[in-house]
Amino acid sequence: MWRERALTPEQQVEQWLERLAGERQASMHTVSAYRRDLAKLLRHMQARNFASFDALDSNAMRAFVAAEHRAGLAPKSLQRLLSSCRSLFRQLNREGTMAGDPMLGVRGPKVRRKLPQVLDVDEASALVEADSGGKLAVRDRAMLELFYSSGLRLSELVGLRWIDVDIDGGEVRVLGKGSKTRVVPVGRHAITALRALGAEEGMQADSAIFRGRGGAPINPRTVQLRMKTLALQQGLAKHIHPHLLRHTFASHMLESSGDLRAVQELLGHADIATTQIYTHLDFQHLAKVYDAAHPRARRKP
Repeated sequence: MWRERALTPEQQVEQWLERLAGERQASMHTVSAYRRDLAKLLRHMQARNFASFDALDSNAMRAFVAAEHRAGLAPKSLQRLLSSCRSLFRQLNREGTMAGDPMLGVRGPKVRRKLPQVLDVDEASALVEADSGGKLAVRDRAMLELFYSSGLRLSELVGLRWIDVDIDGGEVRVLGKGSKTRVVPVGRHAITALRALGAEEGMQADSAIFRGRGGAPINPRTVQLRMKTLALQQGLAKHIHPHLLRHTFASHMLESSGDLRAVQELLGHADIATTQIYTHLDFQHLAKVYDAAHPRARRKP
């Protein structure tokens, strides 16, 4: 009886990546990261003559992790590598093309979570109120105000159209990770800056709010470079980038409100554990205040 020829591991990986990009609408960067990670696994399998994913077990996967670690792969990259493998194996199990889970009991090295850098209130105000001068000044001000006002990701900001903003209601609808939509408030300073931008460039519903050459949506790299230029003009010594204003927004919101769940919703985090890192930042601030103010806490130089 004729049987359909089984796919090779390489073909199974490509099929999974196509599904990620298509059905799951993963970003180009996410798909590229998966492809790089799974290419490492395929090379490991070829070097050890594993003809299929079914030939893998937990011992084989531990050996894979150990080999990548010896090769110099950082703990955070190893964790992402294992996550990529788990995602692939779960899909193959759902399809019935793989039996068992070779990732059971396999753990990567612990990653020491680095606290994100943030701006204090004065630094944030100096940055968003910076006057870049020239014809880009109004656009730059609106971008920075909206970043800090609403905690947007760079990809969310560059994808905004005028139809996504309720100027009178003070809200903006953004398309976040995983194609999830959320509505977040917009502060009065950002609303004023957006009104000024709209008055200058028009508010056609389907047009991009922040435009580059030819009226196309602004390139993310352009936003990064403009922020860097403005930070230098203001004499800010910190490394300034779009996500820094998102971190700053979250830290300042949590410091003032103490409402972790609300900050999670505003940021669009699927897991509250991601948001909890800002509680550590808040504690760092409190510890500095304590050390500076309490007579028994002052440290000798």
